Amino acid sequence: MIPTHTITFPVRYDECDMYGHVNHANYLRYMQEAAFAASAAVGYDAARYEAMNRAWLVRESDVEYLSALRYGDVVAIKTWVADFRRVRSRRAYELRRSGSDDLVVRATTDWVFMDRTAQRPVSIPDEVVAAYLPDGTPPDAPSREPFPQAPAAPRGVYRQRRRVQWSDVDPTQHVNNAVYFSYLEDCAIRDAVFRGWPVKRMLGEGGFAIVARRYRIEHLQQARLDDELEVSTWISDVKRATAVRHYTIRRITDDELLTRAWALWVWVDLVTGRPVRIPEKFAADFAANIV
Repeated sequence: MIPTHTITFPVRYDECDMYGHVNHANYLRYMQEAAFAASAAVGYDAARYEAMNRAWLVRESDVEYLSALRYGDVVAIKTWVADFRRVRSRRAYELRRSGSDDLVVRATTDWVFMDRTAQRPVSIPDEVVAAYLPDGTPPDAPSREPFPQAPAAPRGVYRQRRRVQWSDVDPTQHVNNAVYFSYLEDCAIRDAVFRGWPVKRMLGEGGFAIVARRYRIEHLQQARLDDELEVSTWISDVKRATAVRHYTIRRITDDELLTRAWALWVWVDLVTGRPVRIPEKFAADFAANIV
């Protein structure tokens, strides 16, 4: 039987966005804390890893949003290790409102085992594997989906520059994995403003909001303090009420690709929470940004 660990957090007011929903990036923060608590529960807390000169860094996250948490909710996060590879381990998460069986978020994170000094992946020791999965990796562990390949960016790709701030960096000396979600979200919002659709217009003229249903994000290299970044975004797979946004984050000094992301967005009526058709005017204004 795979050991699981459950931890609860009250949703704080400052974790919610202007829609009253928990912001996407904060689900990553919940998941990160749950992973740390689960690790400590099997004997591998931060101090032990530091003594080993080892650390886990996020390589990829896949987050599916099924409903929204709000201020006043208490979220219960159940987490477990799904598999191990030579230098990587995938952790699964299920988020529910405390006392409810209904899933709010389903997610996985692929972690890489790192030498802290050399900053390179190293093999995961057998004793670490045994602590998390005493019975070994289950034979029916779900397979890993390849990361979606993005279509070539259109002529109207939107680009935003930003510099890594002190508040973006965590004790690993890198931008925290949850912060990248904020970078992506801000870029998409700026793109909408650039094309004449600020949030105020969406709410006032159309009575709709655009919410994420699923995010996949892959970190290829790490951004550090004072790095200047270029975040780019464009759209594909436009349907009646959904579209896919693609993102890249590059370091400007060497044009190195640091992060890529894929997100499924849904147009919803904020009153009913039900999907609505993408307005024709909206689609026309974004035409140059759509593949």
